[in-house]
Order: sequence, then C-alpha cells, then structure tokens
Amino acid sequence: MSGNVNPTVRRRRLGQELRRLREDRQMTAEEVADRLLVSQSKISRLENGRRSISPRDVRDLCNVYEVEDAKLVESLMQMAKESRQQGWWHAFAELSPSYSVYIGLETDASSLRVYEPQVVPGLLQTEAYAGAVISGALPEVGEDEVSSRVQVRLRRQQRILQDRTPLRLWAVVDESALRRAVGGPVTMAEQLRKLAEYSRLPHVTLQAMPFSAGAHPGVNGQYAIMEFSEAADTTVIYLEGGTNDLYLEKPHDVQHYSIMYEHLRAQAYSPEQTRRFVLQLAEEFDRQRS
Repeated sequence: MSGNVNPTVRRRRLGQELRRLREDRQMTAEEVADRLLVSQSKISRLENGRRSISPRDVRDLCNVYEVEDAKLVESLMQMAKESRQQGWWHAFAELSPSYSVYIGLETDASSLRVYEPQVVPGLLQTEAYAGAVISGALPEVGEDEVSSRVQVRLRRQQRILQDRTPLRLWAVVDESALRRAVGGPVTMAEQLRKLAEYSRLPHVTLQAMPFSAGAHPGVNGQYAIMEFSEAADTTVIYLEGGTNDLYLEKPHDVQHYSIMYEHLRAQAYSPEQTRRFVLQLAEEFDRQRS
C-alpha cells in the first residue's frame, strides 16, 4: 500500500479483497453473517467500503474463509488499521457522513465526468455562489455550518487548480443551471465568468446542454462517473439523493452510465460554443444588475 492512498480508498480496496476471499470459498454474504452472528447488511457494507472496518473484523472474516496465509492476514489487518486513519475531509464529517465518502473517492480519482441539471458543479463554484446554493438547499442550517460547507467545497477545488497532478474534469451543465439566478445577478455574473475561466484550463472541459436539445439522457438527474489510475480501483457511478446517495460499481451499471454520458456530450454545445454562451449569459446578468 502506498502511504499517500487515502482511507476511503483503502477501505474500498480492502472490501474488494474480502469479497474475493468470500467468493473463492463460494459463500454468500448471508452465510458469512450467520457464521459471525452479524447482519448481512454489515457484510455488504464492509465489502463495498462504505463502513469502517476493524482489524478484528478482518481476522474474523479470514477465520471464516479459512485463510492459511499468515502474511496475507497480517497485510489485510494492516490495511484495516490504515483505513481507520482520517483524511482532511473528516474534520467536516459531521456535516454529512455520506458526503465524506464521496469526497474521499473524489480526492483519489484521476478523472471525473459529471452531469449537473440544477446548479453549477461544486468544483467550479465561486465562494459567493456556493454559499447561496447551500443556504438555499439547506434553509434549516445556520451560518456557521454554511460557512463550513463552503470551505469544504473550496478545499476540493484545489485538486483542479493547484495539484501537480490535477483532476481531469469533464462537466456537462444544463442551461437551466446556468440561467438560475442563484444569489442574484452580481453573484451569477461573477460565477459565469469564472466558469469561462475554468473552461480554459487544459484539464477542464465544460459543455452546456441547451434547452433546444429537448429530452436527453440526463433528464433523470445528476450523476458523476469517477475513474481511478490504479487498475485495482473500479470505476464508480455516483448518484446524489436527498437522504441516501448511491454508488454503483457493477460493470453493466458503469457501461450504462458511460454510454449515457457519451450521448450527453454529443448533444451538448461544444466547449467553444459553451464558453461563448456562458459569457453571453454573464452579460445578461450584468444588464439585470444595472
């Protein structure tokens, strides 16, 4: 294990290895749960990396799977210890545990393809826009929590602005997100010009999905496709929900959403058309302000 691999990814890789051991023994998750007197859902959460796993959990599972290689067991238990370390985002985990899982994956991803129908993607938001979005989406939270969430969003942006190996970001954004007056005309004009600026970065591609496209493969809502540089890390499809987020990793799910995304890119404005369109909308918000 590389020392710079984040704990979320450690859990994910460990879960994949534990799933492989179970399948090698031709056991179901239900059978393992019965042997350990735990719930089947716990076994599933351990295998999909969404739950913290202890060295004791690893030891018990290896006993059930009759793993005789002591070095392998020791290695897996060490991975479990490392997976319980905390990344920078865990300081904000109380804001949303599920969001913490997403940030952990995004932090290690080499590329991210996202479709956003309602708002500008978080990685491309200005501070003022982010504050307005969060305040509007979570009217019950106080100013301190809004500020904390904004700081997390700005910290995430360092991946595309300051990293030596920046995230490869491809964003298709619906026209409705670009026209929605989040925070008012001043905030929107600033946000749209920042979008145009971001779109000139070599590792950022921005495309607008115009209203004239009609129905398209993104009408069912937002989703993101995260890919990783390590061959052991499978592609993840992220679907944001109101109370429960979904992470899909099965090959047929990944293929389905990847094909959908290709259709989205084909139907959207080109990057150059998008840049012109975004700057045109910024001028429209300027006129509203004056």
